[in-house]
Amino acid sequence: MPNLNNKVENAKDKVVGKTKETVGKVTDSQEMELKGKLQYQKGNSKEKIDKTEDKIEEKLNDTLNEK
Repeated sequence: MPNLNNKVENAKDKVVGKTKETVGKVTDSQEMELKGKLQYQKGNSKEKIDKTEDKIEEKLNDTLNEK
């Protein structure tokens, strides 16, 4: 189970990333926009990995409990 720090860090990356992306669009800074997109995707990817780990852990526990 991902800990609270991971969840907070992932959410922070997503929020900061979207903010940078928006600032980049408004200021016409392709570099800032790209950095924002990358940071958002980093948070999003880590979140998906954490969810996958949760599912694997749950399946493993279910299997062990059946035996």
